[in-house]
Amino acid sequence: MVLMLDHNVSGISIETDNKNVKAEEFKEAILSCKHKFSKGMSLRIEWKKIQSQGVSFVYYNGEFTGDLRGRAEMLNTGIRIRNVTRKDSGTYRCEISVKSEEGQHLGEATITLTVLVAPTTPVCEVPSSAMTGTVVELSCKETEGSPPSEYQWYKNGVALLEKTGTGSARAANITYTMNKKSGTLLFNTVTKNDTGEYFCEASNGIGLSQKCSVKRMQVDDLNVSGIIAAVVFVALVMALCGLGVFYAQKKGYFAKRRPTINLRVKRISSIPSPLLFRRFLPL
Repeated sequence: MVLMLDHNVSGISIETDNKNVKAEEFKEAILSCKHKFSKGMSLRIEWKKIQSQGVSFVYYNGEFTGDLRGRAEMLNTGIRIRNVTRKDSGTYRCEISVKSEEGQHLGEATITLTVLVAPTTPVCEVPSSAMTGTVVELSCKETEGSPPSEYQWYKNGVALLEKTGTGSARAANITYTMNKKSGTLLFNTVTKNDTGEYFCEASNGIGLSQKCSVKRMQVDDLNVSGIIAAVVFVALVMALCGLGVFYAQKKGYFAKRRPTINLRVKRISSIPSPLLFRRFLPL
C-alpha cells in the first residue's frame, strides 16, 4: 500500500510505502521514500532525524553521518538500516529538491520508526511470610521492553486467572486482584490457602517471554498465645530488673560519695633561728 503525502510541488511528488515502520531490535528497517519527477531535473536528496533537541542530518552530501555510517545504505532514495537499536527510534524526514527551468522545488515525506525491544528478566517482590487477614501485594516489573510488557503471575506453576466478573462462581473464589499492566498481585485479605510458590512472566510479543525466579510465600495464623507469652516474659524481666535496682539502692550501692581533698599546711616560722645569730657573733 502506497501512502500519498500532501507534497506535490511543480512536477515533483513524494511517496512512502509505510509511514509508520516497526522493526525488531538488531534486525533491519527500511524507510521508503519514492519520487516522480520529469526528465531534465537535477535531483538532490537528504535525510534528517527530527528530535526534541533539534534536527540532525542522517544522509547528507552523498553519505551517511553519525552512528548510521557503516550500517545503513541507500535504496534508490530510501534507506535500509541494519542492526537497528532502540536509539534509532524516532521521526525521519526524506527531503528531495530538484532544479528545473522554473527554479528549485522541494518535496518531503515524514516516517516514524519504532524499534521493538524484547523484555528483560523482571524483578519480582514476594514477601516470604504473611499473617492471615492482612493486605499483601506482590509486584513484578521490567523496564526495557518496547512496547511495554504485560505480566502474568503463577502459583505453584499454574497461571493465575484474572477476576473478570463478580457474578460467576469462579470469580467468587478468587481472593486476589491481578493487574497485567502494572504487574501487581494484590491480596486484600490473605489466607492460608494463598501459601505457595510464586513467579511472574513478562511478555510483549517481541522475542521470548522472561520469568523471574520462584519465591515462596508462607501465610500463617496470628499466634495469639505466643504473643501473650512473649508479653508476660518481657513483663517478668522488667519486674526483676526493677527489683534488682531497688535492692541495690537500698544497700547503698548507688550512693553518691563526695570526693574529699586532704590539704596539709606546713607552717614556716617567720622568726630566724638563734643558731643563725650565734654563727656570726664575735668570740
